[in-house]
Amino acid sequence: MVKRESDYSRPTVKRRGMRTGYTTGACAAAAAKAATLALLSGEPVREVTIRLPIGKDATFQIHRCEIDGEDAVSSATCSVIKDGGDDPDVTSGAEICARVWQDRGDNGEVTLRGGEGVGTVTRPGTGIPVGDPSITRVPRRLITQSVQVAGNGNSLVVEISVPGGEEIAKKTDNPRLGIVDGISILGTTGVVQPFSTAAWRASVNVSIDVAAANSLPHMVITTGTQSELFAKRWMELEDMSYVNVGIFTGSALKRCVNRGIPRATLVGMIGKFSKIAMGYFVTHVAGNKVDPVFLASLAAECGAPEEVQAEMRDAASGRHFQEIALEHDVMPVFDLMCERVCDAARLYLGDRADDLIVDAICFDFEGGILGKATTSKEPIPLIQAVASDD
Repeated sequence: MVKRESDYSRPTVKRRGMRTGYTTGACAAAAAKAATLALLSGEPVREVTIRLPIGKDATFQIHRCEIDGEDAVSSATCSVIKDGGDDPDVTSGAEICARVWQDRGDNGEVTLRGGEGVGTVTRPGTGIPVGDPSITRVPRRLITQSVQVAGNGNSLVVEISVPGGEEIAKKTDNPRLGIVDGISILGTTGVVQPFSTAAWRASVNVSIDVAAANSLPHMVITTGTQSELFAKRWMELEDMSYVNVGIFTGSALKRCVNRGIPRATLVGMIGKFSKIAMGYFVTHVAGNKVDPVFLASLAAECGAPEEVQAEMRDAASGRHFQEIALEHDVMPVFDLMCERVCDAARLYLGDRADDLIVDAICFDFEGGILGKATTSKEPIPLIQAVASDD
């Protein structure tokens, strides 16, 4: 006989008009605790409260609760719909499931397994043993503790699964990190803050750590998805070598140094590169704007006529500056800007500057190279650009 309960409401927290949500780790822990209660009581569970790693309680509505009493070993499966609040998270809306059944023994041990849609680690550097399900340290502890609270001393097996997780994972960094067949169960606090820069920075750090653990000698630090696609046309490196750092260019460079990676190539387009050239290594548009006066001064160093410089100083955006430079054939300005990017990177790294070769490649908006520079005596290792994306 299978008993089932469904409740489609989703747990969220409101804060200053922005909705926070819960991590996949918190959702997995809640689902696992609910399944444990359902298994031991024989009754469906509608909601459950867990203690988050930040020391606060959170109550989750259970989306699905199934109790299977026909098999020799009965089990219960519960799920929670993951809601990341206002954070743009590809796992929001995913069903995080936990199936629980009793193990032999009465020592209260909890054995954790990965099921459908939860990735498997195949390469070192993630902090999870190769071959294990991609459930990070804090969620493992949170799931185990939540189950033990409800388990009444029983030894239990918990299998976490995410229907559709393999497809969701294709939109994450898991494939390049060597995590196959599903998403990762993550979260150090249990709570997802809207537009979490901390989560992004942590993701960048993990990507570089994995590359270092696999002895990759060259990272390509991209400022966005488009520049990463362009870089792959020009550079023939392992997929793991590319990391989209967004606004965290500076911290990514320092991570490369700290992890012993000898070369990093910064790739991007005119807007963010102009900011880096000025020494701004947190390039969020709200914090540092493109300075057309600075760009015009670079053009002046390249011999641009005064009337062209004046037009450039009035440019409305980095892209507008690029159009003016192309129109008046002031192409050396892009190489000079890339040189300044390399100079700024060395200055940012300080006494560790000699530990990292830094390259800079500025793309146009179709993927062509506008300018490039390097701190190495050897040229940047480029291949012929492909004619199409086919």
